[in-house]
Amino acid sequence: MSEYQPVDGIDVGSVDAALTTTRAVRLRLDFERPLSDDLILECIDVAEQAPSGGNQGSRRWVIVRDQAVKDRLAELYMATAGAFMIGARDRLAGTGHPQEKVMRSAAHLAEHLADAPAIVIPTIIGVHDASGRPGLFDSVIQSVWSFCVAARARGLGTAWTTAILMQRDPFHEVLGIPDDSTPIAMIPVAYTKGTEFKTAPRFPAREIAFIDHYGSTWERGPSDPPTLADGPGTIVEIDIDAKPAVVWDVVTDIEMPVQFSEELLGARWADGYDRAGLGAQFIGRNRHQAIGEWEVTCFVDRFVDGSEFGWAAVDADNPGARWWFEVHDIVGATRLRFGLVLGPGPSGITAAIERMPEREPSILVRRVAEHRTNMQRVVEGVRELAERET
Repeated sequence: MSEYQPVDGIDVGSVDAALTTTRAVRLRLDFERPLSDDLILECIDVAEQAPSGGNQGSRRWVIVRDQAVKDRLAELYMATAGAFMIGARDRLAGTGHPQEKVMRSAAHLAEHLADAPAIVIPTIIGVHDASGRPGLFDSVIQSVWSFCVAARARGLGTAWTTAILMQRDPFHEVLGIPDDSTPIAMIPVAYTKGTEFKTAPRFPAREIAFIDHYGSTWERGPSDPPTLADGPGTIVEIDIDAKPAVVWDVVTDIEMPVQFSEELLGARWADGYDRAGLGAQFIGRNRHQAIGEWEVTCFVDRFVDGSEFGWAAVDADNPGARWWFEVHDIVGATRLRFGLVLGPGPSGITAAIERMPEREPSILVRRVAEHRTNMQRVVEGVRELAERET
């Protein structure tokens, strides 16, 4: 647990609970329970305290109550995204696909949008012209999120939708939005059926937060100055236009990286093993200009069929390095993550640090950079191979 100084009047646990359990609510919106304008306005008052570029106060909010207007918005939403979501729900029903639950709830909202007691449309004065001037999207997104969190704290559910924005002209016409203003989202608002919502599965901060340079990770710390004990590493990612199963087949071929890495010369399964699986072992043959050639035994210590394949080098219990592939099914593509953590066990880098302990930080930076270059080549090679198979 990190140390911090509590702020008078602010309960950190309550704030964190509201922030981490504010979900896009669709199936659990209570369309039957009345909702007062005052409660929505109260949430907007909270939202308006969000930062605003240049302190210009350019946000404007449209609260739709009229049934005829809601019906028209529902028609536009159905035309832009609703019909697709309903079709996707019907196709994925019962398949166990990662998007099955999402599409079921999205389709439900599309079919019942007009039943929402209120639909809120946040807008901002101005038209985005890529000028970088304050007062547009950089001044409204944070406010809309504050609105959603304020609603959550009051027992309300929200669903942030944007597909209808593609129907710009009719959307502006239905709501009377001036041409020099920009709508940001359409948010149905209602009380929720029950108030218990869980946190969502997300990457831990250590895997997506980089210190000083993009892609630079640390399992601990880092110390000042950083050391190998801090677990320096890196993660590279790439989106691939191929099915996850195709990408998985490519990354579980231990000889595949040989085609792309400048250090890996070869790989073979150890005696008694012939495929990826928890506890399997393989031997990699490597080369580095400062070390020469060497072989290292790798132990598969991370394996989830179809999604995770990782291994520890040198020693399973005290690895010189750990590597892993993650295959993620995202909308319209497959995202491949390739990660590395150095140490804490012995390796070529520990020998270099022992010779030059005063240069440990620079040695770590240089070695991680070398690995990252090769890892980038590997994931680009995976994309080439996988997309060729598609």
